[in-house]
Amino acid sequence: MRLLGLDIGDRKIGMAVSDPLGVTAQGLGVLNRGRLSDDLEKLLLLANEYEVAGIVVGLPRGLDGNLGPQALKVTEFVALLEEKGLKVYLWDERFTTSAAERFLIQADVRRKKRRAVVDKLAAVMILQSYLDSMVRQGNGEP
Repeated sequence: MRLLGLDIGDRKIGMAVSDPLGVTAQGLGVLNRGRLSDDLEKLLLLANEYEVAGIVVGLPRGLDGNLGPQALKVTEFVALLEEKGLKVYLWDERFTTSAAERFLIQADVRRKKRRAVVDKLAAVMILQSYLDSMVRQGNGEP
């Protein structure tokens, strides 16, 4: 069972996909945001291409756990994905982008290169943490 992982931002969407067994997440790249309808169409095509069972979307929460303006944008986007017939799982993504940035800095990746891959790495981290939680819960499936 493959899952697609998304880190949805205003300008970019980081994308990752799981292996067929749902054990590991691999980065797919970054979708530069355009028209909303175009973004949705590209994600639908990707979901069909990889035959995903669902999409794990990072939900940005504040430090206090509350939903801020960006989280509301993400939930609106998720509602549109669900209207297209996709099963979506929201996953707390607090600190994911900053963790991805720190990882890349520690790996001595230059700033220009970091900007190009941080969203993809954040999507990988979101999806991998979701997959790991499924294993810890013992069900291995969403």
